[in-house]
Amino acid sequence: MHRASIVALMLAAAPATAQAAPAPATTDQVTAPEAVFGTRTGTDYFLADYTMMTQWLQKAATESSRMKLVSIGKTAEGREQYMAIVSSPENLAKLDHYREISKTLALAKGLTDDEAHALAKEGKPIVWIDAGLHATEVVNAQTHPQIIYEMLTGNDPETLRILGDEIVLFPFANPDGLELVADWYMRPADKLKRRTETIPTLYQKYVGHDDNRDSYMSNMPEITNINRASFREWFPQIIYNEHQTGPVGTVVFIPPFRDYPNFNYDPLVINQTDALAYQMHGRLLAEGKPGSTMRSGAPYSTWFNGSIRTVSYFHNAIGILTEIIGNPTPMDIPLVPDNQLAREDLIAPIAPQPWHFQQSIDYVKSMDRAVMDWASRNSSTLLYNRYVMGRDQIRKGSEDSWVITPKRITALNEAAKSAPKPVDTGEFRGAHVVDSRLYDTVLHDPVHRAPRAYLIPADSQPDMPTTIRFLNALIKLGVEVQQADRPFTFGGKTYPAGSFVVRTDQAFRPHVLDMFEPQDHPQDFAYPGGPPNKPYDVTGYNLSYQMNVKFDRVLDAFPDQFPAVPDELTPPAGHVIGSGGDGFVVSHATNNSFTLTNRLMKAKQPVYWMKTPVTVAGQSFAPGALWIPASAEARRIVTSSVGPLGIDAYAAPKPQAETIAIKPVRIGLVDVYGGSMASGWTRWIFEQFEFPYTKVFPQELDKGGLGKKYDVLVFQTDVLGREGRARRQPDAADIPAEYRPMLGAITKEKTYPQIAAFAKAGGTVVTVGDAGSLGEALGLPVSDPLTKIGKDGKRVPLPSTEFYIPGSILSAKFDVSDPLAYGMPETADVFYYNSPVFTVTSPGAKKVAWFDSETPLRSGWAWGQKALNGTTAIVDAQLGKGHVFLLGPEVTSRAQPFSTFKLLFNGIYYGPADVK
Repeated sequence: MHRASIVALMLAAAPATAQAAPAPATTDQVTAPEAVFGTRTGTDYFLADYTMMTQWLQKAATESSRMKLVSIGKTAEGREQYMAIVSSPENLAKLDHYREISKTLALAKGLTDDEAHALAKEGKPIVWIDAGLHATEVVNAQTHPQIIYEMLTGNDPETLRILGDEIVLFPFANPDGLELVADWYMRPADKLKRRTETIPTLYQKYVGHDDNRDSYMSNMPEITNINRASFREWFPQIIYNEHQTGPVGTVVFIPPFRDYPNFNYDPLVINQTDALAYQMHGRLLAEGKPGSTMRSGAPYSTWFNGSIRTVSYFHNAIGILTEIIGNPTPMDIPLVPDNQLAREDLIAPIAPQPWHFQQSIDYVKSMDRAVMDWASRNSSTLLYNRYVMGRDQIRKGSEDSWVITPKRITALNEAAKSAPKPVDTGEFRGAHVVDSRLYDTVLHDPVHRAPRAYLIPADSQPDMPTTIRFLNALIKLGVEVQQADRPFTFGGKTYPAGSFVVRTDQAFRPHVLDMFEPQDHPQDFAYPGGPPNKPYDVTGYNLSYQMNVKFDRVLDAFPDQFPAVPDELTPPAGHVIGSGGDGFVVSHATNNSFTLTNRLMKAKQPVYWMKTPVTVAGQSFAPGALWIPASAEARRIVTSSVGPLGIDAYAAPKPQAETIAIKPVRIGLVDVYGGSMASGWTRWIFEQFEFPYTKVFPQELDKGGLGKKYDVLVFQTDVLGREGRARRQPDAADIPAEYRPMLGAITKEKTYPQIAAFAKAGGTVVTVGDAGSLGEALGLPVSDPLTKIGKDGKRVPLPSTEFYIPGSILSAKFDVSDPLAYGMPETADVFYYNSPVFTVTSPGAKKVAWFDSETPLRSGWAWGQKALNGTTAIVDAQLGKGHVFLLGPEVTSRAQPFSTFKLLFNGIYYGPADVK
């Protein structure tokens, strides 16, 4: 049905009056949560787990006319991820109708302003309030039963008005973590021994805290579920993502946020976010609840796209983050002198005092009600403004438009140096004013227009299955992707059928731009010459670079319209090309070639890497191409695998090339008590590509004899320090026996000698990111070039005032003849997060990747980046009979830089391989 017809039907269904009636008072007898839990959430020393929550939700759903309970999908551990939908019985009876209105206004496609106004009056705002994403942040998930119960049973005027005016979604963001943390806390009989910070594993199966860094990628099932519900099904106008803990000496952080905003999204979204946030502060103040802070009170900004509330901005939805203090174990608010002097960002300081769990829950309920109340009072405006933002983004994507970033301001200032200076008649008052004509010639330089579309050719992707993953990341977030059903020519270039088009004349254009275009983060320092203001998260992250997607920007007229893909894509089927021959040749450039390799290794079938380029059936293969001898079993695995994996296998006579015989490997993935997030992401990657692995903890490393169980040890970025070492560990006697082998830390005194012995005896050690410090400690001929001579004559790291790259994408050069770099292009993007680099000091080590420019930055923020020029990023070193591979960049960061996964994969197989 055409959009216009759908709109007409919705408008025809509108009631005669636009004024929403309050919900009727209820006489429903709804079981109180404490009747199921045994006590009330908010009681000191008590946490309800997800099993209890589920039991109560299911019971309440059968008893209340104000609630529907739905699952938005399965969690990583297989639980249902429940969401309570709360509204009046009348609204619940028309959920599909109101959801369709919300979707129609959010996508803003084919609507007139008058139609949008009418739909906004007819529709109901949809408000999302999630809780428990970070499961050790226990306040919010324990608040959910209380606020939901109050909404189901309350007959006060505000509750009835809210229920009549809107639809409220209460999802549980991390059920697995809620179960783990609550059960762990409640384990000791002695209440004073109950703690949440000593849980033995990550509170999301793979990534723990990083579940709130996955929003634009949608790798984790919980985040995929949340994105589907938010941007493909319900389209809430407000997304309230609740966290803790609040800044020390306060109770809660509430927006507005500090600078810098991302330059891609619609400015109205932040205006509305701030308006709602002030209402939240105001409600707390009116209720005598001091201690809320904003802006400078905490480091949160709106730059990064990867969290639940920030991804909302790129979809024209209000995104609220709060960070509340609180713990089931009573605590104290300490005295912080700076937080006792009232200021704009902390208008009502709170006195130091003892603090109980229910007090935090009361604050959260007040903030929940402030959000719901504001949505009720601004119902039609909320709905209409969501349309306005979508409409304006569609318009910008349909015509010449520009995104002004710091680089464009730098260009403007440079141009102003040679332009006539405006005549100051006294009104400038010392402001830096330049020739107004430069607005059109520089800031609106046609060369720097924002694209109207991106064309992704089907015949020039280095790794098509990875390109499909990139497109699926967009689709999971509601972006329309079109696929050509025929060959076409545009801009003088021919594109084959199957090519993809991502147009920017769609409502979620800000997200499209943010995923394709490089980020340009401002230079942000505390004061001139001072230290950098640490960003909220990474500053350069666009997936098109991290996944090495090849695309063409369209700046002028659009290509033809093609059918929109209806749902997530699968890679184009791979094929066995040719017949007969001695075996199969497969390109090393695709990550899925490792899945095929792992299947062959599991079946004990030989696989070789060819050390020189070869040509088979007119197809050129770079060094590293796989040669798979054609046994009956190998043929079965190849023919059954290549189709779903989207890779081609060429049947051929055995090529005349030197080979490396790879073999099955026993992988030890190093982890720590409490869980390393970086190691957890690697677990997920290994499972995606069917690598077998075993987790290894410090105690096992310290015992030595590692070569008896492992061929390869993988050390991720945080197992030697940072998060892994900082995590508090309990006494062994206080935890179940199954977790005691996880205790301990990697130390230079006990662990490093065993790692060295493992390598010298023929083992392979692979380090990623910060774990590269192992290189020098193990005696490899490498040194750290990012140092200088300090006042005491010793070498010290460069200070952040001289060198600071807080998560950005850089360009590096690769020696593609080294097996560690097989499958890589000669120039590639790498993700760099203040990562180690090296100077190779003797022939015992070889540089595999390096920086060869004073300006390697591709996306993000890099201060002092010229210090990287000439440094080595990746090292292939021999240690005794074994190998140590130092992968300095974060080649697996958050399972996003798919284009560099093969550096880890290569190291795993190359180190133990039979190299002649």
